[in-house]
Amino acid sequence: MKPIHKDTHIGSVTLKVRNLENLIQFYTETIGLKVLSNIESQAILTADGTEPLLILEGNPDLEQRPVRSAGLYHLALLVPTRKDLANVLQHFIQSNTRLAGASNHKFSEAIYLQDPENNGIEIYRDVKREDWIRDERGKLPAVSEPLDVHGLLEEAGSEVWNGLPEQTVMGHVHLNVISIPEAEEFYVNVLGFEEQTRMAHHALFISAGGYHHHIALNIWNGPNAIPAPADATGLLQYEIIVPSAEVLDTLKQTLERHDITFSAEKERLFVPDPAGNGIVIKSK
Repeated sequence: MKPIHKDTHIGSVTLKVRNLENLIQFYTETIGLKVLSNIESQAILTADGTEPLLILEGNPDLEQRPVRSAGLYHLALLVPTRKDLANVLQHFIQSNTRLAGASNHKFSEAIYLQDPENNGIEIYRDVKREDWIRDERGKLPAVSEPLDVHGLLEEAGSEVWNGLPEQTVMGHVHLNVISIPEAEEFYVNVLGFEEQTRMAHHALFISAGGYHHHIALNIWNGPNAIPAPADATGLLQYEIIVPSAEVLDTLKQTLERHDITFSAEKERLFVPDPAGNGIVIKSK
């Protein structure tokens, strides 16, 4: 299987939410994104004022996503520098924001929290790639050590918090799935993402171009998890962005060759993964 193009990356994430105004307030005031548009039941949020990072689809009739279901474990916003991450943490402390955790993964440093509708969020910065420590197979060991909070805060600036840096991107998505073998068959053997880290039988971290992970997959909601109901809160879809129309066409042919159901519209491919998580594959 030929690997997916090395310049493939994650684009925007779309969430179905019950209280749209509440979520807009949280993602702007607490997380630090900006509103790009807010029309009827949809809000598009951005860091740079141009590129959508998070799309919120509001529907007050949605049910809460079942605990033991597939869906979003967390979306992950990547900030450019360690100082930027320090400023985020300082802002969370000053705003008395409740956090779910903070970790040093050796290839990244990360802060974790949840939005008001229990969607997971990671905000992180990458360690320089040349400093990543790989094992004898070239894989990245699964490391989750406590974050050096005091050391990080020493790098925070004195300027007033003004939101996430414009260079912030959606670094990766972490998904709850139903079966690691099924997910691996689809993401690795069909789409061409490459394994970077594996945690026994229950989690797999994959990427394009040797990145630590663009997509993480876990069965932590249980091997008997169900696909998330269509009328539930949570992930609607996320974007996989490839660098050219030619790469997109190659993926389309691959999906056809493997008899995987998808739809195509305006240079976009819409395909669910085996757990029902929605994916939009598009070119730049």
